[in-house]
Amino acid sequence: MKIAVFGSTLHAGVMSALLAERGNEVFWCVDHNYIGNDKQIACVTYQEQDVNRLLLKQRQLGFLKDCCFSSIPLDIEAYFFCFSPTEFQVAEEITKYLSIRTIIHPRLMINGSTFGLHSTKKLSQNLPKDYWVYFPDMIQEGNALNSVLNVQHVIVGIETEYTKTIMYEILRPFFRFTHQYLFMPILDAEFTKLSISGMLATRISYINDLALVVEKLGVDIANVKNGMAADTRIGAAYLSAGVGFGGENFSHDILTLSNVISDAGTRSRLLEQVWEINEQQKEVLFRKLWNYYHCDLNGKVIAIWGASFKENTSNIHNSPIHSMLSALWAQGAIVKLHDPQALDEIQAYYGKREDLILCREQYKATEGAHALCLVTVWKQYLSLDYKKLQQLMAHPLILDGRNVYDPIYVKQQGFAYEGVGRL
Repeated sequence: MKIAVFGSTLHAGVMSALLAERGNEVFWCVDHNYIGNDKQIACVTYQEQDVNRLLLKQRQLGFLKDCCFSSIPLDIEAYFFCFSPTEFQVAEEITKYLSIRTIIHPRLMINGSTFGLHSTKKLSQNLPKDYWVYFPDMIQEGNALNSVLNVQHVIVGIETEYTKTIMYEILRPFFRFTHQYLFMPILDAEFTKLSISGMLATRISYINDLALVVEKLGVDIANVKNGMAADTRIGAAYLSAGVGFGGENFSHDILTLSNVISDAGTRSRLLEQVWEINEQQKEVLFRKLWNYYHCDLNGKVIAIWGASFKENTSNIHNSPIHSMLSALWAQGAIVKLHDPQALDEIQAYYGKREDLILCREQYKATEGAHALCLVTVWKQYLSLDYKKLQQLMAHPLILDGRNVYDPIYVKQQGFAYEGVGRL
């Protein structure tokens, strides 16, 4: 099948690679305004090397072609839109361009963008003769390929039986069994996608809310989490206390769902609380640090490990790091920051500051530090050289924003320890 993919999101890259790997001829258009030789088009790369390797392999085999809009063949059978929440106008512009091309309609149009409710209907207004489908972006940064290949059920929004047949043919190489498909009306699928994000966010905020309570009761949140996870009705996913969630798509879904409910003339007090708890949670390490130093952080050097909103990505959109930095700078603290991938993004976002020192080596960030704060769980942070930290730090204090260290062991190494709901 000949398939055109529009967009530079991780969803666009993953689907281009996987569709090409399954034998489709994929034409990937990242910049629809580019006019020139296809050989000069810069290839999109991602932080996830397994995605980059698969894209490169499919380019070399000839199944994947990077192209400009004018080079997309007229006999494309399916068009795949994969855009971020802020790119709706770009997607709308492409539909207008497609409407004036000499394409034999109808064709299959797949909306795989993170726009929210009614977005597929809005896009279809420029191409009303075509078949429209909604295929939600469920890509997890840091685990992109597996987040597609290992799902048990796939949600697809359709309007006709014919589109159901075509989508099944496109997805059949990934999902072989008919019971894996959850076909439903497009609007239902769009709302379901938002609702899934809302439920996951609720679990995160719920365990974080409990973590604040147990600290006052002398209860360890780790035991509470393990007990809850052991109940098969609950499970362990998205049930880890910490400094809150971030990310562009996930955060956008929560706010969109809340706005949809508000626009419907009702109010979701639950979602309001979920969002409020999460925003407050982003400052939990700062509050612990503030109390530890008796409300005086002026001139203190604070080492932070991790800036991206999660591991295995350079994305800092809505990351807890922003709240942490703002609070520390407001109190006159100096921040020494390390992250394996996100330092360039931090540099671009904040520019040069005397109170922000970016360190390319993780232990360099701890030199002269009065505290070490863990914000993102990169694997290289999981095992510590405590003797080295003792030598480098001005004061042996570790604030564990993801509860990855053993409090007892850390204290035995001569450190003060603060976790989230830990004893």
